[in-house]
Amino acid sequence: MKVLNIIETAYRATIEEQDDTIVWLSHAVRGAGAELGVLLRGNAVSYAVKGQNAAGLTFGGWRQTQPPDIAHDIVSLMAKGVTVYVMTEDLAKRGIEPTDMIGGLERISRESLVPLLAAHDRVWYW
Repeated sequence: MKVLNIIETAYRATIEEQDDTIVWLSHAVRGAGAELGVLLRGNAVSYAVKGQNAAGLTFGGWRQTQPPDIAHDIVSLMAKGVTVYVMTEDLAKRGIEPTDMIGGLERISRESLVPLLAAHDRVWYW
């Protein structure tokens, strides 16, 4: 079974944790042997931006001691053989240039979305 994880909501629970829950779940599902693709769209396209640094995040006396490094998590996911797609229109809307992004991503347009969905047996939308 081939699954496409569509991630649209960005930085879900990353204040409390060092990982995005759905990116973490994608690692776990792939580790269990699933054939998996990930599509970043909406605000989640920001996960593709290299050089982000959340070190130093504090609220009052509380300090995030294990800040998220989502771009690294995406690179690690691709190293496991997961194709990560990113929606070009959402990148443009946020002013994210190709030179701002980590390498290895597959850029797709909205016109390519239907064939991408059809190529998967299941679609999980987050």
